[in-house]
Amino acid sequence: MNALQIVAIVIGVAATIVGWSMFIMQITRFVGFFRLGAPTVKGERTSEAGARTMTLIREFLGHTRMARLPIVAIAHWFTMISFGVLVLTLAQATMQLFDPHAVLPIIGTFFPYEWITEFFAVTGLIGIIVLMVIRQRNKPAQKGRYSRFYGSTFWQAYYVEFTILGVAACITLLRGFEYALLKQHGEPMLGLHFPLTFWLGELFSGIPEGGLEGLIIAVALLKILISYAWMVTVALNATMGVAWHRFLAFFNIWFKRHPEGRTSLGALQPMTNKGEVIDFTAMEDMDEDLSMGVGKIEDFTWKGLLDFSTCTECGRCQSQCPAWNTEKPLSPKLMMMNLRNHAHAKAPWLQAAQAAKAEATPPAPLPEDADKKAKKAWQKEMDEYESITDPHSNIDLLGTLSEAAQAEAVRPLVGAQDVEELAELGVIDPDALWSCTTCGACVEQCPVDIEHVDHFVDMRRYQVLIESAFPTELGGLFKNLENKQNPWGMSQKKRMQWAKDLDFEIKQVGADIEDLGETEYLFWVGCAGAFEDRAMKTSAAVAELLHTAGVDFAVLGDGESCTGDPARRAGNEFLFQMLAQANIEVLNEMKARKIVVTCAHCFNTIANEYPQMGGNFEVVHHTQLLNKLVREKRLTPVAPAAGEKVQTPVTYHDPCYLGRHNGIYTPPRELINSLPNVEYREMERSQERSFCCGAGGARMWMEETIGSRINVNRTKEAVATGAEQIAVGCPFCRVMLSDGLTAEQSEGNASEGIEVLDVAQMLLAGVRRGQGGSGPAASEPEPAGV
Repeated sequence: MNALQIVAIVIGVAATIVGWSMFIMQITRFVGFFRLGAPTVKGERTSEAGARTMTLIREFLGHTRMARLPIVAIAHWFTMISFGVLVLTLAQATMQLFDPHAVLPIIGTFFPYEWITEFFAVTGLIGIIVLMVIRQRNKPAQKGRYSRFYGSTFWQAYYVEFTILGVAACITLLRGFEYALLKQHGEPMLGLHFPLTFWLGELFSGIPEGGLEGLIIAVALLKILISYAWMVTVALNATMGVAWHRFLAFFNIWFKRHPEGRTSLGALQPMTNKGEVIDFTAMEDMDEDLSMGVGKIEDFTWKGLLDFSTCTECGRCQSQCPAWNTEKPLSPKLMMMNLRNHAHAKAPWLQAAQAAKAEATPPAPLPEDADKKAKKAWQKEMDEYESITDPHSNIDLLGTLSEAAQAEAVRPLVGAQDVEELAELGVIDPDALWSCTTCGACVEQCPVDIEHVDHFVDMRRYQVLIESAFPTELGGLFKNLENKQNPWGMSQKKRMQWAKDLDFEIKQVGADIEDLGETEYLFWVGCAGAFEDRAMKTSAAVAELLHTAGVDFAVLGDGESCTGDPARRAGNEFLFQMLAQANIEVLNEMKARKIVVTCAHCFNTIANEYPQMGGNFEVVHHTQLLNKLVREKRLTPVAPAAGEKVQTPVTYHDPCYLGRHNGIYTPPRELINSLPNVEYREMERSQERSFCCGAGGARMWMEETIGSRINVNRTKEAVATGAEQIAVGCPFCRVMLSDGLTAEQSEGNASEGIEVLDVAQMLLAGVRRGQGGSGPAASEPEPAGV
């Protein structure tokens, strides 16, 4: 044993002990960190273990969440698999410090294992080089804020990439040296054991045996040092998501909301307190310390803390976010990073406060016959006991922590609305929080299943219900919903105005029929369909098409109220519950079974969120039902007559709450393509990658005062296809795109002949041609912004 070998053994063994010790200690700290979060509803994250495990395997091995960027997905797959497969080479490298000829027991010379090792060493090396090139080509220096890596921690990414590069290169070199060493010993069939590195071994075959042994020891030590330096680095940086996601992602995927793997969109999670869903019908029986939404980092559930820590800073969410792409301060990635950094920085305070409270003795229960003086004294003791976990009150405990932990302990989660209040600079910028349209693009794109939208809405809930801190425009929305049961503040008596020009009667429950047991469908018109001029035309078109097809349907008329969607997504859970419970009661009383809706938001709320409160109904979107009727030949669109324009270029905008939130992409497109006079043109951002119109998340009722307008951004893309008609399937989208088109036309960027129409209106025009009738033109241009 020479001096090199002795030094290598000492350094290698020391690195091994330090690396594993620190890594295991950090894993232990992570477990304690996640326990700081609030509990989830029992069974919510652990039900159907088999299905969850299959989802994990599918997403891990199939890389299904990464497939949206194919080249990245392929390169990442090889890099990821190599990380797991090649872990045994670390053990062999340690053995080679003691004996350069050493191989793993049993499998060390088993040629299938050697093939796998070489294959993933080489492909992992190529994969990481590809990923490094992609990162360089998409650097913020070239693309500014439109780089998906904008705001990511670059030194961490570079460190991880060069670590993988170094390890893969060391393994490849070691295989070459091993080949050359064995060749000098006259080992037969070396090509069988070194299928990809034999050529490298040939380059070193002229080196004497002692030299090869020294090279093996040196490179093995280098590999060990690179590996354990990485362990030490990540152990010292708990917020290093680009490294930790390779471990935490497995748990984040397994604990995702839907066991079968569906994206965590659709219904918002109900508001909970201490792991129990809040029952808004029994508010008087609830604890005084009831948590309403998320006002502090520890109010997030442990799954929320896991989400933040799992973020790998890849920026897929950021690149798809409509707010970020229109120069607003909201980046889903930066939100997750800020919450992660704040949570880990505040963790020492939370853990110290928990320990102090565990040691303290709470006041004895107050006797029922206690007098006023005793009650006052007891309350004082209880306040002192509770103040242990309040950093603003417990100055003594706060002083025992580092300055960084002290600062984070008293920092508000969401900053003050008044920008002059610098002392209230929070972890989250309120402008960022209220810029979210809840479109779900971030959740859809995230490769590790982070549930951004639920977290954003939980923070909004606290701001609305506890702080009363929300954009002023929402005050009018809440007032209209509470007093008039619709966002426009219109009288309920006007809910049937949309049907006044129809030449047939619309059956109304309670007036024409006793209940919905007498009909097949309830046509849920929605507030926009009843009160907004453009959407009223859609309602009339759908009613006429259903009548033409012989579908038996009825409406609720003034018995219908807003579903509560804008209230819930704005954070006003109380108001949502009030509206939803009233609607569910009416629907159940009227024996509703099947419901057809024209609004994507109504569709999502009734189909996905009403079941949370006992309202279970079969809900279809009007494009689904109309497409079914066309396929059944109950509706037959006809081409224009001779002399009229034969082919009209049409593009379709996917409503977020129909597409991403509910996965309905095909029926509207099939319906459009069933029209004989349509030349369909797809926008670049479509289906799962569709760009929001800007109306969701109650943004329909808020002004856009920062950056450019989302609806104009989307309209420009639609106009760029050369389409003369922009088809939509949601009244919110219609309003926003119509307004965007008006803005573009006023700037001279769009032809005056372009129009925005609901798919139902386009179908109605074709059906009417087949009937030889005219009636009100279903496709007549209409001024935007009415």
